[in-house]
Amino acid sequence: QVQLVESGGGLVQAGGSLRLSCAASARTFSSYAMGWFRQAPGKEREFVAAIRWSGDSTYYTDSVKGRFTISRDNAKNTVYLQMNSLKPEDTAVYYCAARMLVYSVYAHEYLYWGQGTQVTVSA
Repeated sequence: QVQLVESGGGLVQAGGSLRLSCAASARTFSSYAMGWFRQAPGKEREFVAAIRWSGDSTYYTDSVKGRFTISRDNAKNTVYLQMNSLKPEDTAVYYCAARMLVYSVYAHEYLYWGQGTQVTVSA
């Protein structure tokens, strides 16, 4: 069982930055690939970014490439999402998720989920 707790969300103006954190309870955190997803009101949950268990491979959805950076610190059991140049369309609840070893862009392939953190970007 893995428990995930997101933090770092908030209200920011367009062009600003936020850093989301996701703390995991698993002693074997380094065995898990981690993903960030988001869900805006009235929309389906969508993939944002993911990182391999080792941290040496990452993947981003096109709309955040060059603006967002996913990273992890296995010693701290934490994954991060640095979000720069934020846009109003980035407004959503952001979730972190975990699955074994290899990341996926599909939400249904992740076994564990956090409760989410709200990110609101004002124009």
